[in-house]
Amino acid sequence: MIEVLNSLKYTFHLVFHPFDGFWDLKHEKRGNIKAALAIIAMLCITFIMRRQLTGFIFNLNDPQELNIFSEVISILLPFALWCVSNWSFTSLMEGEGGFKDIMITTAFALTPMIIINLPLILFSNLITMPEGAFYRFFDSLSILWSGALLILGTMVVHQYTLLKTLFTSVLIVVGMAVIIFIGLLFFSMLHQMYAFVYTVYLEISLRM
Repeated sequence: MIEVLNSLKYTFHLVFHPFDGFWDLKHEKRGNIKAALAIIAMLCITFIMRRQLTGFIFNLNDPQELNIFSEVISILLPFALWCVSNWSFTSLMEGEGGFKDIMITTAFALTPMIIINLPLILFSNLITMPEGAFYRFFDSLSILWSGALLILGTMVVHQYTLLKTLFTSVLIVVGMAVIIFIGLLFFSMLHQMYAFVYTVYLEISLRM
């Protein structure tokens, strides 16, 4: 438990000093899987709280229609796709990070979305529409900051140059799209097979 808390506290150093932060995360074992999972869990909770508690002026969602499962999947699915696609491509491109390193790096890179969005929920209930520019600025900042850390983390954990990292990041995103396409195709085929078997079963049942 203490090890996890120390890793979580280390995120505050990492988000401001990403190069040595990600290096120590991997080589000095400043991060671990438990801390990474805790960060992802907190990110899910943050998104659920934001959906429910954001000021009505800036909340375009109906809190009564909240689906916790959908909110959690909206975090876990992209996280899993990024990690799998990252590992798939970097394994072929002489990347030095293993799947565990990729998971930890990705989770820690998403920390700004927690650090910024939690106080942003309270802030959204205190400001008016004309002051909404500040809300949108910090909202965009959390995404851009996490995106930048994601790229820098990939660069450090795999020991890539910046150009190779950017190229690899594009491939990773393309790979995520391909995985989604194959997954949808697979479930579509399963659905068609089920419909076919069910139709045959009905035909046989009616003729007997």
